[in-house]
Amino acid sequence: MILKITFFGAANEVGRSCILIESNDTRILLDAGVKLGAHDEYPLIHDQEFATIDGIVISHAHLDHSGYLPHIYTAGYDGPTYATKPTLELTNVLLSDYMRISNPKNVKKDGLARMMKHYHIVEYHKEFRIKNLKLRLLPAGHIVGSSMIEVDDGKETLIYTGDVNFRSTKLLDAAQAEGLHATTLITESTYGGDSDTFEGEKKTADVMIASMSETIKKGGKVVIPAFAVGRAQEVLLLLDDYMRSGILPKVPIYMDGMIGKAMRIHRHNVIYCKDELQKRILLNDDDPFKSKNFFNVVTRQQRSKIMHGSEPCIIVTTSGMITGGPIMKYLEALAPKPENKMILVGYQAHGTLGRKMLDGAKEIELDGKKVKVKFTLERYHLSAHADRRQLMSFIGRISGLKNVFIVHGESGKAKELLEALKGKYNAIHPGLGSDYTV
Repeated sequence: MILKITFFGAANEVGRSCILIESNDTRILLDAGVKLGAHDEYPLIHDQEFATIDGIVISHAHLDHSGYLPHIYTAGYDGPTYATKPTLELTNVLLSDYMRISNPKNVKKDGLARMMKHYHIVEYHKEFRIKNLKLRLLPAGHIVGSSMIEVDDGKETLIYTGDVNFRSTKLLDAAQAEGLHATTLITESTYGGDSDTFEGEKKTADVMIASMSETIKKGGKVVIPAFAVGRAQEVLLLLDDYMRSGILPKVPIYMDGMIGKAMRIHRHNVIYCKDELQKRILLNDDDPFKSKNFFNVVTRQQRSKIMHGSEPCIIVTTSGMITGGPIMKYLEALAPKPENKMILVGYQAHGTLGRKMLDGAKEIELDGKKVKVKFTLERYHLSAHADRRQLMSFIGRISGLKNVFIVHGESGKAKELLEALKGKYNAIHPGLGSDYTV
């Protein structure tokens, strides 16, 4: 059989992941994301295509992989969406927040209702079928419930990484990297550039905690914009461990935005987390998701008191790329004061306020007001993505591999990974809307 692959998003960019796989009379979508920035961008797929789609498989809950689902169902799609249990639960949380903040005009309530009625939970490693295709979800190590997607048409096997991490974290074991066979790989390249090699998380965390401690001891506040799902939980568990050990001064750690809801979903799905975390909760009655160091911000009055109070504290809040949410209010209050500090721990896409600040903006605009940036801004790689060395090692371990499509990366990084793979594989850096047969 022949597989046809069409890239409706995430090609030559980070965001709006959406890939069509066709085999004989079967057509499936791998992911259905949006691209968040100054203006939301959607996959370049026409609505009439949805009537012929047999199934959608979502790799994980982040909006750049799931955020287009409500539009697809609003446009008339009436088929199944497959993912792990935590992915579907977290997708609902993130979509609810997205609907409230962005209020996309291409989504209707009946579409949202239809979407949730068509969810199909799939467990890791368990084979399921969409017409003549066999599929499996494999642990991706990115966020809880995240999956690589394996597609088999009986002759050829394709693996799509989604977002993948081959390093164990506070929450999760590393992605499955052994015993895989495929002729075609579609891989992310977020950190696939020549210079994208990360230090170990312990060394990075030690430096970050020392910097935070210095700010707290001087009476300042530390604000950490984080993705509500994944980065926020990793950061919170890290901060809690350092605070319990006495290395980080004991101050309130505030959670704002959708982080509290996401924490509860993580706790309910702890079986998807690493064994030692499960044992810590089940055997020692030591639940890091409910630490006494964490305080949920639930009212505007609370937020105002935290921002304008004199006591030092740590604030972990959405959104991770500073595109909306509570971080905007905190910035307005905290950025003009040099005693404060902002720490970035995740990817900052082009066009986002997070990227502009990372690139050195000394003045930003919030709700039409100019705000001076006088606090210290630091960035630490606590990434949930594989770096260049890990990607190359993973690719080299897949038996029978011939074709490698490089997606979900800024153009320069994707092209550098492409050059490293040329000669050994049929390596391709697809453009938006391009299609290939394998």
